[in-house]
Amino acid sequence: MSWNKEGQQVSGLYLGAYAVSGTVTESRVRYGGTVQHTVKLDAPVEVFGRSAEVLLLDNEDLFNNPTVDLASL
Repeated sequence: MSWNKEGQQVSGLYLGAYAVSGTVTESRVRYGGTVQHTVKLDAPVEVFGRSAEVLLLDNEDLFNNPTVDLASL
């Protein structure tokens, strides 16, 4: 499996608390070798009182199954 997920639909947990899903617009290898993805969300999410349409998710924050039912979380 490739680390580059550009164009793929993903789901994940932002800051360990916000279930999100969207399309990866950019994948990059950060200093130290970890992978980070820029994700354009399917629907905006409110984080700390501010609406976000794009978030940065680390690879380890992505769910293995991109079809996770977010309503069940």
